[in-house]
Amino acid sequence: MPDSWLDPVPDAPFGLATLPYGVFSTGADPAPRTGVAVGEYVLDLGAAARALDAPFADTVARPNLDALLAAGRPVWEAVRAALTDWLTDPARAAAVRPHLVERSSARLHLPFTVADYVDFYASEHHATNVGRIFRPEQEPLTPNWKHLPIGYHGRAGTVVVSGTDIVRPVGQRRPPGAPAPLFGPSTRLDIEAEVGFVVGTGTRMGERVGADSLADHVFGVFLLNDWSARDLQAWEYVPLGPFLGKSFATSVSPWVVPLAALEAARVAPPAQDPEPLPYLRTGQPWGLDLRLEVRVNGHVVSRPPFAQMYWTAAQQLAHMTVNGASLRTGDVYASGTVSGPEPDQRGCLLELTWGGKQPLRLSDGTERAFLEDGDEVAITATAPGADGALVHFGEVTGRVLPARD
Repeated sequence: MPDSWLDPVPDAPFGLATLPYGVFSTGADPAPRTGVAVGEYVLDLGAAARALDAPFADTVARPNLDALLAAGRPVWEAVRAALTDWLTDPARAAAVRPHLVERSSARLHLPFTVADYVDFYASEHHATNVGRIFRPEQEPLTPNWKHLPIGYHGRAGTVVVSGTDIVRPVGQRRPPGAPAPLFGPSTRLDIEAEVGFVVGTGTRMGERVGADSLADHVFGVFLLNDWSARDLQAWEYVPLGPFLGKSFATSVSPWVVPLAALEAARVAPPAQDPEPLPYLRTGQPWGLDLRLEVRVNGHVVSRPPFAQMYWTAAQQLAHMTVNGASLRTGDVYASGTVSGPEPDQRGCLLELTWGGKQPLRLSDGTERAFLEDGDEVAITATAPGADGALVHFGEVTGRVLPARD
């Protein structure tokens, strides 16, 4: 990886190995525009592209990433190559430097228009723990779990950018032993540390995306918190699955790491037994060595390893299109809760507290079974990058507000 004339601090977030895309504005210029994070700065991508007469300038000089996502893989590769050139060639510095903004002064926005939203359930460790919590006398995994990536359709309209406050949801819940459901605020509000993928290149209805075609359709990767009201979810999910217990909010990180930045992070996923059906088989290793960290009120409660996920993003994409369902630019699909085999690698409070029976003790001495009003959750992640560099994903945060009357 060549050096940048910016002289970023070694190992600082958002080095040349990452170059994530987002949308930002400033107090001096409140118009949202496409940016690229590099070190302590955000590069106004559209302004720089026009100053350097880049052929893709009109594509990136937009108030969101939608046009860039839709442009397809050849353009994605051209933009990333140009960025690397601009930031490493000293001859480009005079043209690029005026379009750098200090990242601390930038306000970040939802980076693209969310089309559809699908959430999967791809961690064997998470699914096994949840099965043991809710069905202790039965097999923890359902009979279909190792044959297909299980998922559900969420609500695209409640996907929000990191930093958005989360109002505690209300709904029906039936406490254990109660003869009838109650209505009111959720008392078992939870998080789910996940990884999200955004589709760039769409398809027509009736087309299928093969398990080896991920890089032709997925633009990038980001962090995602699938907020979950466990008591609402437990009452409603039979027989059709999650609904109001999930649809009130999903938080995403503001920076989208391009898939191309994760070549060095690709690893073989866990062995799959039984062997998946042919449409789910792939000759490419699309496990990803992402290392997540979850904090509640600044206290680290978990470090989930994404490399342990049973179903890969490539298999999930193949499965969600195998029936001919079309892809649209801006479609988001999420990995499901990321959990590892160790107790401190579990990606949600449901697992970490074993259904609330083993509360966590935070650094301030307080305990949590589930989230309380005022709690703030932050999820971060890194991955290995090219030439030993570190790829940073930034963070996705959210603070819980009381339920509204």
